[in-house]
Amino acid sequence: MLKGISPLLSPELLAVMCRMGHGEELVIADGHFPGHQFNDTVIRADGLSVPDLLDAILPLFELDAYDPAPVITMEAVEGDSLDPKVEDSYAAAIARHSELNPKISRLERFVFYDRVEKAHAVVATGDVNKYANIILKKGVTPV
Repeated sequence: MLKGISPLLSPELLAVMCRMGHGEELVIADGHFPGHQFNDTVIRADGLSVPDLLDAILPLFELDAYDPAPVITMEAVEGDSLDPKVEDSYAAAIARHSELNPKISRLERFVFYDRVEKAHAVVATGDVNKYANIILKKGVTPV
């Protein structure tokens, strides 16, 4: 156990985050997302919600200040709708932990999937909310 690091962060997730370079992306996926279909590196975080993981990850993870969209979620498919409480909870976690505090962008479903294929890793949570997937782009840690 390490002091000052959330117990929600597994050793595997900490190691993956440490290995990431600036510009690389980490996907935090809901329990419905087929992570293994799109990426070879999937870290299990069963039983955890995406907002709780954001609160654990973001104190250690600098968002990319050079990208106008370092935080991305998935758009709802036609005929479906997003629950605004999901994105609001993400925005609140980002505001708590990021001086950058970027607006959350959205991508069409299949464009989002293409992005997941190129991501450094996927964290598979137990979150049951629809469209609860989020991509974080890592930035350069300030001096």
